[in-house]
Amino acid sequence: MIMARIMLRNMQKNQAGTIAAIKVAGELGLRIREMGLVPGVTITIQGRAPLYDPVAIRIMGGTLTLRNNEADHIEVETD
Repeated sequence: MIMARIMLRNMQKNQAGTIAAIKVAGELGLRIREMGLVPGVTITIQGRAPLYDPVAIRIMGGTLTLRNNEADHIEVETD
């Protein structure tokens, strides 16, 4: 099975994937990792606000919201 890599921002509602990489360093990269968004973790897009920002994701049994400028740095492998 070939896994496609896309940025989290481009995922659709109810689409699932596994985080492949965090493409930002510094404070933002650290903040993203501290929220549990690290390579190997499975996520599912739960929904989006009416203007598509922020995005709500399911991760490890909880819900987390990210702004698109944060989601732009998270690369995800999807089916």
